[in-house]
Amino acid sequence: MTTHVLADTGVLTGRSLRHILRSPDTIITTAVTPIALMLLFVYVFGGAISTGSPDAYVNYMLPGILLITIASGVAYTAYRLFLDLQGGIFERFQSMPIARSSVLWAHVLTSLAANLASVAVVVAVALAMGFRTGASPAAWLAVAGILVLFTLALTWIAVLAGLSAKTVDGASAFSYPLIFLPFISSAFVPTDSMPGPVAWFAENQPVTSIVDTIRALFAQEPAGTGIWIALAWLAGILVAGYAFAITAYRRKAA
Repeated sequence: MTTHVLADTGVLTGRSLRHILRSPDTIITTAVTPIALMLLFVYVFGGAISTGSPDAYVNYMLPGILLITIASGVAYTAYRLFLDLQGGIFERFQSMPIARSSVLWAHVLTSLAANLASVAVVVAVALAMGFRTGASPAAWLAVAGILVLFTLALTWIAVLAGLSAKTVDGASAFSYPLIFLPFISSAFVPTDSMPGPVAWFAENQPVTSIVDTIRALFAQEPAGTGIWIALAWLAGILVAGYAFAITAYRRKAA
């Protein structure tokens, strides 16, 4: 049974990836907005922002930009899933002898591949802009692992949005709050520079712990308890998103 699920997921993931390869503008479009923000903050606002660190501002803001990249990219998952539903492809799959869960997993794995490609593009641009890190291979692997978990967590939320949406615009609109959330965190400025209630929210929402952990890994500094808080947030969001998405899918398939 497990082999059957893996084989079906592999075939359907290949189908989804071919769609991405035929329109690479998806990856380019996903990376454009974060790169534009990075250029704006580094070359326009960066000189007026004090982070309390001697490092270049691009080093400080890159973790938040990476999260924005992923939040932008998962909107395409909801969009493609909605189009599959409207086009009747789900009904066609249900009439075939394939594992039902493989349909969703194919979209999830495609999202993971596409978003990691977009992240690689953004990191390459950041390096050209002066981003530097002495992070060890182990630290880079830890950063990659956190970004993979973040992508999976948001992708399952995207799957839920794609299954529940009534219109194409509604399928992708869920990502707007996710893109905005890093702006009310430590992604661009230290939280102690914010007014009291805003600072409290920024310090206790998931993006801040994730950003601070990635920043510490890049800077070769101890992540402290922040990494466990970040992992707890990611695990909680992933489990909740997966559970609600599977429930919604079963209702659709019933």
